Amino acid sequence: MNSKDLLAQFGPRESMEYDVAIVGAGPGGLATAIRIKQLAAGNGQDVSVVVLEKGSEPGAHILSGAIMDPRALSELFPDWKALGAPLNQPVTEDAYVFLGEQSSWRVPNLLLPPFAHNDGNYIISLGALTRWLAQQAESLGVEIFPGFAAAEVLYNDDGSVKGVATGNMGIGKNGEPTANLQMGMELHARYTIFAEGARGHLGKQLIERFRLDAGRDPQSFGLGIKEMWEIDPAQHRPGEVMHTAGWPMDNATYGGGFLYHLDGNRVAVGFVTGLGYSNPWLGPFEEFQRWKTHPRIRRYFENDKGEITARRLSYGARAINASGIGALPKFVFPGGALVGCDAGFLNVSRIKGSHAAIKTGMLAGEAAYAAVVAGRRHDELSAYPEAFEASWLYTELKKDRNFKNWFRYGLKTGTLMNGFEQLVLRGRMPWTLRRHKPDHAYLKPASECKPIVYPKPDGKLTFDRLSSVFISNTNHEENQPAHLTLKDASLPTLLNLARYAGPEARYCPAGVYEFVEESEEGGQRLQINAQNCVHCKTCDIKDPSQNIVWVTPEGGGGPNYSGM
Repeated sequence: MNSKDLLAQFGPRESMEYDVAIVGAGPGGLATAIRIKQLAAGNGQDVSVVVLEKGSEPGAHILSGAIMDPRALSELFPDWKALGAPLNQPVTEDAYVFLGEQSSWRVPNLLLPPFAHNDGNYIISLGALTRWLAQQAESLGVEIFPGFAAAEVLYNDDGSVKGVATGNMGIGKNGEPTANLQMGMELHARYTIFAEGARGHLGKQLIERFRLDAGRDPQSFGLGIKEMWEIDPAQHRPGEVMHTAGWPMDNATYGGGFLYHLDGNRVAVGFVTGLGYSNPWLGPFEEFQRWKTHPRIRRYFENDKGEITARRLSYGARAINASGIGALPKFVFPGGALVGCDAGFLNVSRIKGSHAAIKTGMLAGEAAYAAVVAGRRHDELSAYPEAFEASWLYTELKKDRNFKNWFRYGLKTGTLMNGFEQLVLRGRMPWTLRRHKPDHAYLKPASECKPIVYPKPDGKLTFDRLSSVFISNTNHEENQPAHLTLKDASLPTLLNLARYAGPEARYCPAGVYEFVEESEEGGQRLQINAQNCVHCKTCDIKDPSQNIVWVTPEGGGGPNYSGM
């Protein structure tokens, strides 16, 4: 039963009115809310602001490496240190390493381009920072509703955005209402800001409806997989940052690893695989596990006898933007705006997006505040893109605009050209490289590619998907419709399995998709284990037939990242 049928049977939903509604309690959404409230308080005004968060609490679904540039945070809260913001471990050393199958070579720091330096930055838990930002927002009077997923965009008769509706609760697996039915709530606002993160469910719809990406490059993404470990104090180097390129990726496949030393003998370990890869046999999860076995990486987890002594604490995965400024959509439309990774503001060359999310949230907040106090509603916040183009963030993104696109020519050429563009030309390349295909269009037929045989996990340094999902604290209400939907149920076997050897069983880092025998007579069908989903959005991006559509599950479901 769809929302229209439910409304017809159970009557209209309750509604609440706000000046500004924000979807997503991440750094971008919270910065938007905070900036509006700061301006209102400074002028003795009252502007009502609400933030919806699909996670069980702010930060529950937040996942990043993460190294943070504090520039935007310092603009939002000049006294963030005194206020107790959890930026506790400054970066003390940068190491960029190229890996061969058994070899490694560290790039001398003098040869690193400016974007590769992390002086003045911090290794953080972005989830902890998000929780802190939520506390600051609430102290300013922002209403935050965790556990409520914005499932639907509402429109006025003139086509402008009116607000959002939260998802219905108590719908059974068969799509019929149960005795526990709770209809969603409508939140109406003068302006609605969308800050859902990369490949936002509603942001994707808005981009299509308002043709916000007309004339822009297709968005590009990477899948970031991360583990948090506790290691032997003898192997711990607080503040040390290492990034790697090369093995296990081949020269034509974009990707790389990271290892960040936090405080408390903890290291954040992860791997990013560009989702524009062509070989359907590739498994990003297995590439990450294999990467940890390289001698240059493995040594952090073992003692002098070669025994694994480190302990894995947590696991998570999330798609990240990797597009550059050439793929930024128009990010305002009648009645609202996109901020942070919902629009694609991450700087892939710096592997940083939280500073961009906070900055764009502030700019959107300033535009929304000015519009509200001027008595406007549901028009375009044109002051937001104007302010962005005059900002340091625009300058930063423009300078690094070609970074990802150079790697279409391979790792070696991409590295050399980025070095030349940044070290010699200082980011002033006279032309801009363009991209013409979305990530899913790069996949080749399985028959044209070499299968990849991955080693079995040892349960000490390398692991399988299901044991990993277990420590992500992922949980969904079992009696609800699957939030991973298929436009055509026949395509997974007729196209994906037949032509691409079923890549969804490999690109998903949570074991959601598996092909199982349909009957004794043979044949296979796709089984969707939606309860395993960590909300990474990879399937929505990489499915070669674009047949999988990720929709919001019941609020509060999904991972619950702790200390990530």
